Order: sequence, then structure tokens, then C-alpha cells
Amino acid sequence: MAIIIDGKEVAKKTREKLKNEVEELKEHGIIPKLTVIMVGDNPASKVYVRNKSKACNEVGVEYEEFFLDSSISQKELLDLIKKLNDDKTVNGILLQSPLPQHLDINEAFRTIDYRKDVDGFHPMNVGKLVLGQDTFVSCTPYGIMRLFEEYNIDLCGKNVVILGRSNIVGKPLVQCCLNNNATVTICHSKTKDIKEVTKNADVLVVAIGKPHFLEADMVKDGAIIIDVGINRLDTGKIVGDVDFENVSKKASYITPVPGGVGPMTIAMLLNNVIKATRQQNM
Repeated sequence: MAIIIDGKEVAKKTREKLKNEVEELKEHGIIPKLTVIMVGDNPASKVYVRNKSKACNEVGVEYEEFFLDSSISQKELLDLIKKLNDDKTVNGILLQSPLPQHLDINEAFRTIDYRKDVDGFHPMNVGKLVLGQDTFVSCTPYGIMRLFEEYNIDLCGKNVVILGRSNIVGKPLVQCCLNNNATVTICHSKTKDIKEVTKNADVLVVAIGKPHFLEADMVKDGAIIIDVGINRLDTGKIVGDVDFENVSKKASYITPVPGGVGPMTIAMLLNNVIKATRQQNM
């Protein structure tokens, strides 16, 4: 039976450390501040925003949110971002995705000052990650790397297979794993015979948004399984992209859903806000 990777516990430990760092900054008259921009009325985004607000309050990070109408123009969105770029009291800017279709999210990400880009989506930060330089790493991949560190999972020489090639998880995670000397394969909707690829993985990261997609016959004995998926079934139950019950019997380590990767994403966002604050003030 697999060892359960407890993201909730690691996130709690991380937040406690960050709380101490915030107190140290406040002794120097520095108060870290995160601003979140949300456009429209996406229910899932609302939950994420609420969780971010709660986490900021817990560690002492100042928090401000801007709820914008879904009919807002591109210029109005960019004007707000530029205003926050110029505001010296703001250390981190986060644009909640998805955006309404008429807005260009890539232009919006490019407009955020890369020194305040705590989500790690600015081309400058993406490029630095590729080059192996110190930068802001996307919060979910960063959280996954932190879990590997906490559980002493060394990626050096391991075959890592990532299911999903999103800009938010899959692509930045490839770089994180390469920077830790793993051999990385990425699978997506056009990959032929995924099962043949997954069965050779020492580490499997599943981020495709399909409930219970990864089944036990797709996994070799002793594999390490990271489940990034969050899916709500018709019954209301929240499940991941992995058939946890059966896969956990074969794996050596596995993340649960909920309570695995999710809490780490917000913990690493706070980490990035505090990092940005230090860089801007020290």
C-alpha cells in the first residue's frame, strides 16, 4: 500500500514558516501585499479567490481583490494592471484565469510587471525557468516540487511522465523536473498508446481533468503518483484524475484528492509573494 503524500500537512508547515518571515519583514516596516484580479463570475474561480484571501490573512499578507465585470474591455483590464505595476505598496499581482473569451489573456500576463508576477506566467519568468535561473515558478508545479523535497523523492535519473501539457501545470513542470535531472516524457490528447508510456514511469503526474483516468493497469509497481486533477462527480464527491483506491495498492507514494497538491498551490503562491516582497525591498 502506498505512502500518502499529505499536502495539507506540508502546506501547513510551509505557511507557518512564511508567517515567521512576514513577521520579520514587518519589523523592518515592510508589509507584503497581494492583489488578485478576477473578471466575470466563474464559480470555481470564486472558490480559489476566497481560499487565497483566507491564506493571506493567516500568514499576515495584505490582500486586495478587484472583481471586474465580464464585459470589461481589454484596455480597461490592462490599465488596471499598469496601475498596480506602478503601486509601490503592491508586491504581487495575480490574474485569475479563465478570462472571458473577448479578452487576450497572454497580453494581460505580458503586461504584469515580471517582478510582481507571482503566478510565474510572464514570458520573462517562463524563459528564466527554461534556462534554470532563479525565478517565479508557477504555483502548482512549484508545490509538487516542494512535496518531492519534503518526502525525500530524488528525481535524478528517474523516468517522469506528465499527463497534460497546459501552460499552468504540464509545461512548467517539465522544466522543473529537467532542472532536477529527470528524464521527462509528456503525454497529451494526441499521444498514441498512453498506457505503454505510463507503464514505464517511475513518477507519474496526472493533470488532464478526467475523473479516475489513470487506472491500476497503467502503472508499474512502486511508481510515485501525483494527482493534480480536481473533478466533481454528479454525486457531489470531489475526486482526482487517478483511480486512487486501486492505484494506491501498486504505488509507493500517492497524493490524495482533496488534500494533496491543492493546498500546496496556495502555499507556494504565498511563498512567491514573500519572495517578491524581499526582492523589491531588500
